[in-house]
Parts: sequence; structure tokens; C-alpha cells
Amino acid sequence: MSITLSCAPTLALFCRVVDNYGDIGICWRFARQLQREHGVAVSLWVDDLLSFARICPPLDPNLAEQEIAGVRIVAWRDQAGTYTAAEVADIVVEFFACDIPPDYIRAMAACAVRPVWINFEGLTAESWVEGCHTLPSPHPRLPLTKHFFFPGFNAATGGLLREADLAARRQAFLADTAAVAVFFGQWGLTPAERAAFKVSLFAYQEAPVAALLTAWQQQARPITCIVPAGVAEAALTAFLGEPVRSGQRYTRAALTLCIVPFMPQDDYDRLLWACDFNFVRGEDSFVRAQWARKAFIWHIYPQDEALHHRKLQAFLQIHDAAGSQLRAASLAWNAVTTSATDWATVWPALMQELPEIEACARVWEQKMLENGDFSSNLLRFTTGLAAVNAAAAQI
Repeated sequence: MSITLSCAPTLALFCRVVDNYGDIGICWRFARQLQREHGVAVSLWVDDLLSFARICPPLDPNLAEQEIAGVRIVAWRDQAGTYTAAEVADIVVEFFACDIPPDYIRAMAACAVRPVWINFEGLTAESWVEGCHTLPSPHPRLPLTKHFFFPGFNAATGGLLREADLAARRQAFLADTAAVAVFFGQWGLTPAERAAFKVSLFAYQEAPVAALLTAWQQQARPITCIVPAGVAEAALTAFLGEPVRSGQRYTRAALTLCIVPFMPQDDYDRLLWACDFNFVRGEDSFVRAQWARKAFIWHIYPQDEALHHRKLQAFLQIHDAAGSQLRAASLAWNAVTTSATDWATVWPALMQELPEIEACARVWEQKMLENGDFSSNLLRFTTGLAAVNAAAAQI
């Protein structure tokens, strides 16, 4: 649903890249959706254009400013710089509590009508989020208030990022067998490799990738595993006994590894839709795997004191598709399980559970749809705050 923003037509989104592709991946989807579906004039400030360019090939990392898909993209070089009130957007969003330039904040305070200031928080299924969602945080010195806004899995949060036409695009692609064949054919997959059980693999280096690949090569059913170049490279090299190269395929018994270049987000979505099982990491691909309605295992971004394990377990508690085998495999993949995992035993057991997982994934999608999409929910919230700020300016 499109939100009318008569009092808040511009938005500045500040993104500092920590997790190479997850941070900018989320922000790029968010920015494009705001512009395309809601007509918001978005300026996306990014501190790492090289990472951004890998998922957005038209982007030129050398430019200080450019426009792609209707979004103004600004190279965020440092915290220096001077800004005026006229340069401040109506809505200012800082992603994952990144520090926006101090002078930009002073310019925000100098606006006759204060901008709406949002901190776009991380996704977690932990229950404490519901008490913190939309909480205000007054600035200690300036007449500004920042609000926390959390994505999430129920109506007490902001929901998940999802474009309005996502399901229609997925259905149309999967119904077009020729398009699917062309999609996999771009990487040279043979008909037999395309007919095999297809897995996408995107994980952090800590994942037990080599152990899983060893198990896969021993399976009765052929497996084609598609991996973006640079992902789990050390583990892949150790398994293959030779350096991996982008664009190459490697066959070991029942397993074919296909190393592919990084791809635009829309192509990555197609990959998730067309594979039979997806290994995803971080937050962006994690959410997209849920919209793919396929079985998946999440490799969560590692945090100090194993806080990420709490997040994983909180999600597994609420996820409809998390049967006993998927739960066990997820815990092992994230090293929550301390004992050695025999993937040659775990994987066949997980495959036995696959039909049930896929059925539950469809139910899960419907539940998530009921929460609305994150962008629309955020705009609805900011529209209310903008009205309050405008009224305060009249006093």
C-alpha cells in the first residue's frame, strides 16, 4: 500500500557497511522500495561504495554522487563537512545506530520544522524488541528526538522488508521454465546439473562448509551447489584441493560446485526461488530466504559473548518450519552445538523432513504478510511524527 507523505517527501538514509553486503543490501532494498512504491525522494549515504558496487553493478565507486533507480547515492567519506537546514531531509534514518555527521545533526536542530529522526534497528525475534519498538530517545543537548524502529516477526514490530510485487514476480519466474533454464544456463550448468538437487550457499567463514561438502559428495542424489565468489573461499579450497575461481564448476562424485560472480539483488532473489534449499547469512538474505518459501538454514552474524546464538534460538522458537532436524542442523551450522556433527547423517535426516519444511514455509509467509511490510509501516509511523513536529513549529 502506498503511503501519502504530503509533509515528508524527502528521506536521508545513512549506511555504514560493517557486514560486507548485508548492511548495504538492506539499505538498497529499502531505498529502492521507498522511491519506487511511495515516491519518496531518497538520498542514500554509504561509506563503502566498493561493497555496494558488487550487488549494484551500475554503481561507480569513484563518484561522489550519482543517481541509480531514482535514488540519489552519496559517498559518505567521513564525519567532517558542514550542512545547512535547507539540506536536511524531512526524514533522517540512521542504519544500525551509525553516527551521522555531527554538523548534519546540528543542521537538523536548526530546522524550523524538526525532521523525523529514526534509528533503523537490527532484526531479532527476541521478545524485548516489542517493548523497545518506536521508543523515543531525546538528544541530550539539542531539541531533537530519535525514535527506534525495529523490523520483526509480529504486529508489535515493524514487520519485514518486502516489495509489493514480490510474490507475483516469484510466481511468474518459477512458472517460466525457459527463463529458469536461461538463468542457470548463464553459469554453464548442464541439463543434468540443473535437474540435480540445487542448493545456494552463502555463509560466513566460520561455517563448517568443508564438512558439509564432504557429506554431499557421498549422497545418492546429485547435488548442485551454487556459491558466490569469495564466500567460504578457504573452506572450498581446502575441500577441492585447489584454489577456486569465479565462473568455474568443480565436480566431486555426487557434488557439483558452481562458483558464480556476485549478482544484483533481483538475480539473487531468483536464485533463492529456484533452488531447493538455501544457506543464507546475516539479515538481508535471511529475510529474502523467508520470502522464497523454500527450506533454508541461517548463518547468523557472529557477535561477542555469543549473543547471536540467543537470536538464532529465539528465531527457531517461533519459526513454523523449524522441525527437529532443521533445528538441529541450524544449531550445528552456527556452532551452538558443541559436539562434533556428522553431516553425512544430519543431511539425509534433514531431507526426510523437507516436505514438511516446505509446507510450513508457505504458512510462515502468510503469517509474515499479516504484519505488513517494513517500509509502509515505517512511513506510516513517520507521517504521524511529522505532523506532530509541524504542529510544534507553529507554537
